[in-house]
Parts: sequence; C-alpha cells; structure tokens
Amino acid sequence: MLHNSDAYFSTGSDYFDEMFNRSGHDGARTRAPYQILSDWLEGQDPRQLQNEAKRAQDIFRSIGVTFNVYGESAGQERLIPFDVVPRILTGTEWKKLEVGLRQRVAALNSFLYDIYHTQEIIRAGVIPASLVLDNKAFTPQMMGVDPPNNIYTHVAGVDIVRTEQDKFFVLEDNLRVPSGVSYMLENRETMMQMFPELFEKYRIRRVERYPYDLYQSLCECFTQNAGDTPTVSVLTPGIYNSAYFEHAFLADQMGVELIEGSDLVFHEGGVAQRTTQGPQKVDIIYRRIDDEFLDPLNFSSDGMLGMPGLFDAYRAGKVMLANAPGAGLADDKAIYSYVPDIIRFYTGEEPKLGNIKTWRCSDKSHLAFVLENIENLVVKEVHGSGGYGMLIGPAASKREINNFKRKLKNNPAKYIAQPTLALSTVPVLVQRGLAPRHVDFRPFVLVSPKGIRITPGGLTRVALKKNSLIVNSSQGGGTKDTWIVDD
Repeated sequence: MLHNSDAYFSTGSDYFDEMFNRSGHDGARTRAPYQILSDWLEGQDPRQLQNEAKRAQDIFRSIGVTFNVYGESAGQERLIPFDVVPRILTGTEWKKLEVGLRQRVAALNSFLYDIYHTQEIIRAGVIPASLVLDNKAFTPQMMGVDPPNNIYTHVAGVDIVRTEQDKFFVLEDNLRVPSGVSYMLENRETMMQMFPELFEKYRIRRVERYPYDLYQSLCECFTQNAGDTPTVSVLTPGIYNSAYFEHAFLADQMGVELIEGSDLVFHEGGVAQRTTQGPQKVDIIYRRIDDEFLDPLNFSSDGMLGMPGLFDAYRAGKVMLANAPGAGLADDKAIYSYVPDIIRFYTGEEPKLGNIKTWRCSDKSHLAFVLENIENLVVKEVHGSGGYGMLIGPAASKREINNFKRKLKNNPAKYIAQPTLALSTVPVLVQRGLAPRHVDFRPFVLVSPKGIRITPGGLTRVALKKNSLIVNSSQGGGTKDTWIVDD
C-alpha cells in the first residue's frame, strides 16, 4: 500500500490538503479530482515508483535541466528535484485563477504606463509619490517613453498560494524577467514519457504551446514593417546565470538565436547581431538580464552584459525589449501591498484575486507592529528573491530574530512583513510512501495587442523538507507537473 491516510496526516498539522480530505471514513478521504490518480497509485509497486522517480532525475540530467546557485563556485550546477506525483486543479478552479490573472496583469500594465507618463495615480493620492519616485526599481529614463503598443509586461509570472478549498491569494508579482517556464514544460514532457497511461485516464489541458504562444505574442507587439516577420532573439547573461538552461531552452523551442550582449552591434541605423554571414538585424530582444545591466551608457556602468547604447535604440523605436525597462517597479514588494487599489483605480472593479495582508516597515506604525509580533510573521526584503534575505518568524531562533530586529530598525524601508501562511499541501513521494508538503504555483501570462494568453498550467514549486514553507529551488525546493483537468 503506497499511502495510509492516518500515517499521511500523522504530523497533526491542520493545513488544507489538496488531495486528501481529513474528515470522513478512509474511503471518502480522496478529493474527487484526485480519485483516478489515487486508485492508480494504489496499484503501483512502491519500489518501481521510486525507480521511476530516479529515472526522472536521470532524464533531467541527460538533457541539462539544471540551475546555478549564486554564491557557489562558478559553473556549479544542480538538478531541481522533481516529484512524480502530479498536482491537479479543476477547470472551475483554473477559471477563477485565469479571470483574476487577466485583471491583475492588465491593471499592472496600466499602472506602469501611468507612472512613466502623467502619474495620475499619484496625483489622486492612491499611492504615495515617495514609494514610486524613491523606489530602486523606478526607472526615470523611461519617463515619456512609449513601448510598442504601450505594453510593458509582455511576460508575467504570478506566484499564487492556496490556503483553503476555494481561497487563492497572490503572493508575488514577477514582471522583470520571470523564470521557471522551461521546468513547467520539461515536467510535463517527462511525465508523459514515464506514465503515458495516466494521460489516457485524464483530460489534461496542454502546456506545450507556450514557446509558440510566446513567439507569436512577441511578434504581435512589434508594429514596424507590417507584413514582415520580425526577427526575435533571446538575450542571456551567459552560462553562469542561474536560469541559463531556460534561456537556451526557450531560444531553441522558438527557433530563434540565443545571444549575449557582446553579439550585438549597431548596423544600418538599427540593432543587429553578429553572425557568420555578417550582421543580421534584430527587431525584438526577449531579454533575460536585469535593467541595470542592459546598457552601461544609460544604466549601471559596471556591467557589460548588455550593449552600450541599446536603450537609446529602444527609445528611438529601433528595437523592442521584452519586458520593457522599468517594468520591475510593478513587482516591487512594497508596491504589491497597493495592487488591490491599483486594480480598483484602473479597472473600476474589485480584485478577483486577493493579496496577502502586508505591513510596510517604512511606515512607523507598521514597523512597530512588526517588531512586536515578529515571531509570528514572515519578513522579506522589498527587492529580495529566491527565498534569500527573509525571516520566517515561527521557525527562527531567538538570535536570528534579534539580528533581524536590528536590520529592521536600521533600514525599515528595505522590508515588508506578512503573516505566516497556512500554505496548502499536496502529496510527494518519499521513501516510506506519500507525505504532505507545502506548495505554491506560478502560472505564466503573455500580453500582446491581440489579448492576454495564459497557459493552462504553470510551475508548482514544492518545499521538499518536512514542515518547510520555502519552495525556492535555491533553498531546497523542487517542482511538480501541474494538471488542469475538466471537472
């Protein structure tokens, strides 16, 4: 027997489990979307399933599905652990998420256009001017610049958490260079290769169109030379970047060139990439490097990952950059706390997806509350990512808490705080069978003049350590295939 309900819930936690219902008799514990999977799992030889899990890691290793960890030796690559028990969401649940994502991403795009033009939301007193104008992510060079079709967020990855049956919340907006889509695609490909019989039992919505949709969406945004197919390239910082596999993967899947800043030159009034046949014009650059490294003449002079003068060419309409410079302002964690107000201001609607309650430590009253209750809160850096620079109060030692209190007092504007969430759990395969682990979910949103496309699936990240709430791969987390199935 692969799982035992009593053993599965032996931790005594009261988190919402997406596969198993704690109430009722054993036969009624499996939730409806998971029933077919549960029956299938019960018929599997546990040792064989463990072997398949090892084979999945071998598949990932053979095709290079790896990531680098900053702070480790250059070139030190790791495999992201992959769990073979899929996560399942129903079509009804997905529809709810889809509607909320469309609303949110559209509102954030309107916010960015406003901020870099007339700043009506500041004039209306909805957001303090200092929160925007003094923000590290605010890019004054973008003031008055009109991106093609006024689109800033061509690609968005929105992190979502679940706390109850019908309660989904946005944890974070990723609008700079959101990553993880390659793992979503490889997870699905691996599951189909290992367990084809499962895909005959469910009607699972497809995710493999994403590279095609990304390419089409980018091309739709470029308006020059109507009728001509624009040239798209993926700009990478290079092989030591943590997401280099994804950069190479997406370039290959879209059938476009993977380039570095040193490959770019000015040619015949535009931007071109060096090739063996000479310079080839580039119309669209899907850039996977941060703003400050795009152009040493206009941004940070320390980095040479981009191209000198690239931003000038962008501003003159000679090349399109996706995402637009300055888009990172909308995924700042202090701005995040105002997103419900941003949605109301630009759409006139109530948010379809809620936020997590957030205390901005730059506010004296918020800071006082956080310092008083830090043992029960999660404290994050406003510009932090990857699970770094944060404190999970309930899991922290007294020394760690005191150290963090000093950081908060010395630089309160650098931090926000949120309640410790009761993240939902899903089963993962462990040596003794199945065990519950906490998860989040990152669906991917594409924006073009022809509308918003949302891939019916996403990247489920799972905290593989028992009782851990940190799902980031750099902190020991893994991934799962996510199935959207008909009700």
